[in-house]
Amino acid sequence: MRILVIIALSGLAGTCSSPPLLHAPGSLLEEIKQSGEFRVVTRNSPVTFYHGADQSRGIDYELAQGFANWLGVDLKIYVAEPFREILSHIAAGNAHVGAAGLTVTESSKALVDFGPTYQIVNQQLIYKVGTRKPKTIEDVLEKNIEIVAGSAHVSVLEDHYRQHPSLRWVENPHANAEELLRKVSAGLVDYTVINSNVFEMLRHLHPDTRAAFDLGIQKQIAWALPKTDDQSLSESVSSYFSEIQANGALQEIHDRYSFYALDFDYVGSRSFLRHFELRLPKYRDFFVKAAEDTGLDWRLLAAMAYQESHWDPQAISFTHVKGLMMLTQKTADMMGVEDRTDAQESIEGGARYFVRIMKKFPERISEPNRVRFALAAYNVGFGHLEDARVITEIQSGNPDHWSDVQKRLPLLSEKEWYERISHGYARGHEPIHYVNNIERYYSYLLWMTAQEISAELHLPYDKQATGQKTGIGY
Repeated sequence: MRILVIIALSGLAGTCSSPPLLHAPGSLLEEIKQSGEFRVVTRNSPVTFYHGADQSRGIDYELAQGFANWLGVDLKIYVAEPFREILSHIAAGNAHVGAAGLTVTESSKALVDFGPTYQIVNQQLIYKVGTRKPKTIEDVLEKNIEIVAGSAHVSVLEDHYRQHPSLRWVENPHANAEELLRKVSAGLVDYTVINSNVFEMLRHLHPDTRAAFDLGIQKQIAWALPKTDDQSLSESVSSYFSEIQANGALQEIHDRYSFYALDFDYVGSRSFLRHFELRLPKYRDFFVKAAEDTGLDWRLLAAMAYQESHWDPQAISFTHVKGLMMLTQKTADMMGVEDRTDAQESIEGGARYFVRIMKKFPERISEPNRVRFALAAYNVGFGHLEDARVITEIQSGNPDHWSDVQKRLPLLSEKEWYERISHGYARGHEPIHYVNNIERYYSYLLWMTAQEISAELHLPYDKQATGQKTGIGY
C-alpha cells in the first residue's frame, strides 16, 4: 500500500493542520476501509518514527504500515508536538490510532483504550559515569532530575513522591529522550528517566551515561485507541497483532531495533588490517574500475564500503540495505543495480549514486567540504544534510563548510529544531561518526598504499585543478 506521511512542522516549514475529525458512516473499521486511509498520530523518535536516508523507519511506523497493508488501505501519519498531545488527539477523534511507544498507565486509560501489548519496558534512572551511582530512590532526593513532559515517567515519580516528599524533578516540554541524555552526559542535569528500550538504542551515542536502577515495575507499551462502544477497530488491531506474533513478524521488527547499536559498532585497527589482507584483494579491481568511471579515488570508495559492510558482499542490515555499499532497494533500482549482493554491481552503483549526491551541492562548495557533505548525505539523506546547512546559516555559521555544519547536525534530533525544518527528526550524531570513520579508513588505505600513491599525498582535493581523483586527501 502507498504510504502517506505528513509531518507537522513549525517555524521554517510552516504549520500543518490537525488531522480531520473521524466520521464513521457505519463502524469505525468500515470508515477506514471506505476512506482508504488509516490515520495514525505519532512522534519523532528513533524508536517510534523518523525519516531515514530514503525511507521512514521506527518500530511503530513499521507496525502501522503493516496494519495498513493488512487492511488494504493507505497509511497517513501525523506527528504530534508536544508529545503529551497524542492522547488528546485520540480522545478527540482526530486519528484512528496513537502509535508512539505509549506506556499504559491508569491515568491514560481514563482518556483512551489500549490495544494489545507489543513491548515490555523498564523505566530507568540514568546517571553520568564518573559520578556516584545511585542505588535507590533515596540517593536522588533533592537532586536535579529532568524528564519529558507528559510522559509516563511523571506518574512513576509521583508514586515515589508520595513516599519521599523531598523528591524533585522538572518536566521539560521541549526535550526528547536523546536531548535529556545529552544533558546528563554534559553534566547539565544530574539524572533523567528513560524507557529501557530507548536507552538501549541511544546509549552508544552517549557512552558516559548508564542506567542506575529501574523505577517501579515493568510497563506495557501499546497503541492508543478511541474510547468508544464501537469495538470494530479494536478487534481488528487485536487480530493483526495476534497474527504477527504467531508468524514471527513482530519479533523480527523488535530484533531489527534491538540490534540497532550494532549498526554503529566500529571495528578496530586490527580487524581492519585483517580484512585488508583477506577481503580487499577480491574486490580491489572493482573499486579501481568504478573510480576510473566516476573520477573518484578508489581508496575513498573502499573506505566507504568498509564502513558500510566491512567488505562483505553478503552483508545485510536490520533496515534491509544490502551488499558492499549497503544500497537500499530504492537506490539500487535508481542506479540500475539488479543484484545488490553482487560485489561489482554494488560498488559501481554506490559510486554512481555518490557522484549523483555530490552534484546536488552548489558549485561554490569546495573540496574537501563537498566530499564530506556527500558522505554525510549518503548516510543520513540529502534532505537532512540540507536541513543542517539551513540551521548553520540561521546560527550565522558557514553552510558551505563541513566544520560548521557538523556542529549543527546533532540539532536534527532536538525538538526545538526538527519541528522547524523541512525533513523532521534525524539521528544527527550518526553522519558525524560515519564521516569520521571513513576518513580514518581512508587514511589507513592511503598509508598502506603509500608506495603506489606517493605522488598524490598532500595534493589538493580539486580534481579539475590538479588532475587527481576526488577523495579525502591529506
